Amino acid sequence: MNQKLYFRFVLAFFILSCSLSVQAQKKAGFVQIFDGKSMKGWDADTTFWKVKDNSFVGEVTAATPIKTNTFLIWRGGLPANFEFKASFRISPEGNSGVNYRSEELPDIKYALKGYQADIDGGNVYTGQNYEERGRGFLAKRGEIALLQTDKNPTITGSLGNPDSLKTKIKVSDWNEIHIIVNNNRMQHYINGVLMSDVTDEDLVKRKMKGLLGLQVHVMPTMKVAYRNLFLKEL
Repeated sequence: MNQKLYFRFVLAFFILSCSLSVQAQKKAGFVQIFDGKSMKGWDADTTFWKVKDNSFVGEVTAATPIKTNTFLIWRGGLPANFEFKASFRISPEGNSGVNYRSEELPDIKYALKGYQADIDGGNVYTGQNYEERGRGFLAKRGEIALLQTDKNPTITGSLGNPDSLKTKIKVSDWNEIHIIVNNNRMQHYINGVLMSDVTDEDLVKRKMKGLLGLQVHVMPTMKVAYRNLFLKEL
C-alpha cells in the first residue's frame, strides 16, 4: 500500500470510528454538544479559543498573552445532575479543566467560578476536584472527600495511590474525561478510572446547578484541545 492510500485508509477508519462512537453515546442517552465545525452554542474570547481539526482548541502564545483565566462557555443550559464526556489533549506546560455548576463573574468577561475537573500537561493535578475562585482544592487525585460548612475538606477514603493513578493518564496524547454529578456527589474519571470523589454537604457554598465551561489558564504559553463532547442530564 502506497503512502497516499495508507493515509486515506487511516482517515476513513478515523471517520468510521468517530461515527460509531457518536452512535454509541447517543444510544446511551448522551447528546453531542459540539458539532466539530463551529462554536454554535458556545461563547468565548476567540483570541484564545478556536475550532480546528474537529476540536475546540484553546491556546496562549507569546503574541497573545493572557491576564486572567478564560473559559469557553456552553450556552445550552445550566446542568444540575448530569454526565459529561469528552476527549482532551494538552501541551506539557498547559493547564486547563472542565468547569461545571459554575457562575460567571460580573466584572471579568468569560471568567467562571465553580467546581472544576482539573487537567494539566504534567498530570500533577489531572483528575482532582478544584473549586475555581472558591474553596480551592476539594479533593486531590486519589481522594474521597466530604465537604461541610466552615470546615476544611475531610478525606474519608482513598481511591488509590495518586502516583499509581497518574500512570493511567497519557502524556501529550488524547485522554478521556468522564464527569458524573448527581445531587451533591461529584466523581471525576480519566480513561475510565475514578480519580476523585467529592460529596458536598456545605449548604452555604455548594452549587446544585450552573454553567459548563472549558478553561485556558494563565500561562506564558499553552495549548489544549477538546473533542467529542457529550452531555447526559440525569
